Amino acid sequence: MNPGIFLIQNNEELVEMNEQQYDSEKLLQDWLARYPALLVGNQIDPDMPRRFLLIEQECGVPAKEGAGDRWKIDHMFLNQAAVPTIVEVKRSTDTRVRREVVGQILDYAANAVVHWPVSQMRERFTANCKSSGIDGEEKLREFLEEEVEPEEFWQKAESNLKERRLRLVFIADRIPSELQSIVEFLNEQMDHTEVLAIEIKQYVSKQGLRSLVPRVIGQTSKAREVKAPPGGRSRTSEDEFFANLHDRSAEAARVAMQILDWSRRNFTVVEWEAASFVPKLDYGAEFSHNPITVFGLGRVPRVSIKFGRMKNRNHLSEEVRLELKRRLNEIEGVNLDSIDKFPAIPLSLLATEPDLERFLSAIAWTIEQVKTTENDQ
Repeated sequence: MNPGIFLIQNNEELVEMNEQQYDSEKLLQDWLARYPALLVGNQIDPDMPRRFLLIEQECGVPAKEGAGDRWKIDHMFLNQAAVPTIVEVKRSTDTRVRREVVGQILDYAANAVVHWPVSQMRERFTANCKSSGIDGEEKLREFLEEEVEPEEFWQKAESNLKERRLRLVFIADRIPSELQSIVEFLNEQMDHTEVLAIEIKQYVSKQGLRSLVPRVIGQTSKAREVKAPPGGRSRTSEDEFFANLHDRSAEAARVAMQILDWSRRNFTVVEWEAASFVPKLDYGAEFSHNPITVFGLGRVPRVSIKFGRMKNRNHLSEEVRLELKRRLNEIEGVNLDSIDKFPAIPLSLLATEPDLERFLSAIAWTIEQVKTTENDQ
């Protein structure tokens, strides 16, 4: 039966595409590893499309600390917010796709957050890249698009694991109604863990052309309310951020709040994760101006100065970046050395009013510089 999918080739020939089952589960697994875009991050979050970095295919998970691997996760990914994404693939012809797969992936998740430290995740990513002849650090930097330093990315992954902030994804060529009901129920009940199914149908033409059509399942209205209650996702993340930070350091929480209040007056928007916030300024250029990220978790509560992004995305000259470094280094205790990376300043160094004012003045100066640079181009 023709499902109504057609391709029009360059010669204007109409090609009919018909749904076809996958020859093997392994084929779909390999395509996901090769093409993470099949996880359709723009459907998962249209406002902030998710991108996915493969950590490992056939990823082993132990049942207790120090033990050998008991289970194999089909795929482990991290998205750009360092949220671990566990993917389990089944064909619709496999009867386990109805219920058994749910217990399976919950076993994986429960044990991964306890017995699978980020250091091991990092090692496996590096080893996976090396076996494919790829430079792992270069691949990670390309994925991060100069937004954060790799070290900060792995720290965020560790924080997400501690907070049980995960995404569990079931993938099949056809998601049965029984599995859809379970996915929707779990997604509505879990605050920090997102549970989704992605149906990836395959369509093939007589000429051998192939088309894959993914569709995300599980994002009910109630699930969206649970994940982003009245006041929005930003409000929830803000509350979590300051609750966690205040427990660690009331002084750091006070400084972070002052930076946040100032950012809301001087930037277009403030975007949140549970462990950080990023002020962003839209000023008519291709990329927004995001000069800082404030981190509440990690070794030390800190603010990262995103020299690398200002260089590569906002095209601030070496002279401007050197001047920014000079202004920031006037703050007592601050000694930044790089103008190409993402060095950080502990929030404790901005605790006095004069030092915080000097910091905010320097960041405000970057706003003037990016606008001037854009006008000159």
